[in-house]
Amino acid sequence: MQLKPRDRLIVALDLPSVEAAQGMVAQLGDAVSFYKIGYQLAYAGGLASVPRLVDAGKQVFLDLKLHDIGSTVAEGVRSVARLGATFLTVHAYPQTMKAAVEAREGGLQILAVTVLTSYDDADLAAAGYHGTVAELVAQRAAQARDIGVDGLVCSAAEAAKVRAIVGSKLKLVTPGIRPAGTDAGDQKRIMTPAAAITAGADYLVIGRPILAAPDPKAAAQAIVEEISRAKS
Repeated sequence: MQLKPRDRLIVALDLPSVEAAQGMVAQLGDAVSFYKIGYQLAYAGGLASVPRLVDAGKQVFLDLKLHDIGSTVAEGVRSVARLGATFLTVHAYPQTMKAAVEAREGGLQILAVTVLTSYDDADLAAAGYHGTVAELVAQRAAQARDIGVDGLVCSAAEAAKVRAIVGSKLKLVTPGIRPAGTDAGDQKRIMTPAAAITAGADYLVIGRPILAAPDPKAAAQAIVEEISRAKS
């Protein structure tokens, strides 16, 4: 089934409180159908917002990046499934991915994070990895494909290469998206919405360019329009 342009935009609710998030969701209204809840909001009580958003007809991406021993990851995945979220992230380590895939239920889809978009080759070297970001992303993408995850989180800059590795079945979710003329912030591997879609991304995660805009709803609508014009 082909995704509607609006459903391909995931707005990151990177906000300090449930009240702030609720206000933003109300402000965005029907311009946005999919939201991401990450560490900041989740640890401020945001997990309780998942069922409310789902009941309001929205989809939720829980970006918790689970990584622990297999049994702990599995129990975490089962708890998230009961909340009604659509996506949940885990780090793309084989043992972690395998545990998450085996525990998923109720329509929850597992996304594996290849390499954080704030990392470059120097960051990997400082963390003790040998090789480049591109090489590590390719290795983890192949492992994720073979284990059976539902999709990957990767930089849009690597989307085309990752798509060639995993084929058409896995969903590609790309953070680090910045409309032309906006600040890159702490992201090092970024791309515009249209370029990301053309490169093979299925979903775009965008936070600050919408949340910090003078008119967040208009900013979201402009991005959806750009997605609709892009060649996927």
